Amino acid sequence: MMILYFSGTGNSKFIAELFCKYIDAKCYSIEETADFSNLISCEDCIGFCYPIYASRVPRIMRKFVLKHIEYLENKKIIIFCTQVLFSGDGARAFMDIFSNVSIDVIYAEHFFMPTNVCNLSIWPIPNESKIKNYIVKAEKKMKKVCQNIKNDITVKRGFNIISRILGLSQGLFFPAIEKYALNRVMINDNCIKCKLCSSICPMNNLEFQGEKIVHKSNCTICYRCINKCPQKAINVFFLWKINKQYKGPENY
Repeated sequence: MMILYFSGTGNSKFIAELFCKYIDAKCYSIEETADFSNLISCEDCIGFCYPIYASRVPRIMRKFVLKHIEYLENKKIIIFCTQVLFSGDGARAFMDIFSNVSIDVIYAEHFFMPTNVCNLSIWPIPNESKIKNYIVKAEKKMKKVCQNIKNDITVKRGFNIISRILGLSQGLFFPAIEKYALNRVMINDNCIKCKLCSSICPMNNLEFQGEKIVHKSNCTICYRCINKCPQKAINVFFLWKINKQYKGPENY
């Protein structure tokens, strides 16, 4: 068994690694340099873990799956998605990528994790106590999930009609939002040109050119750069003041 994940600021990585803690499985970030076609071919069951964006799988994960989709034919699939609020059909949304490929979903689950949207004042980063509470609940839930999988119990969270309707209500306008976000990046004057953002961007969207950081209109709104910048000098999508950065669950 193997689980593949994309994680902007650590939530989905935490869930993927938690799964491997209780299940004997290999764990890879889709950003790694690896022969994923061969790795997928050698496994009977593949897990995927990602943050859900308004009932939409992140663009980087969709591209990864489409690149390797022929190797996923007839595989058993486990789907985990991390969410801040109720996504509706966040796990089921993964199925939209497989319109012409047959797969067998044996488990799908949602995990509530802290928000990493640090530039939206009406929706602040939780305090340390609340973040720890998210982590404790996620660990408890994952133990139950892994026990179910070991006992061949199938759960498909988000696959019922009500979840689908709720997902559609959120995701209806997201393609336009996703397109808008491609260029919604701003680097402030207090940038110290440390180049951290360009080195950690999963889309290679940020580049050091002519003594400054520029973006290449390819943002996937993962919020990694904005939460990691030591100067709070970079902003994405909501171009408002950053009061508190989210450091990822491993730091709490």
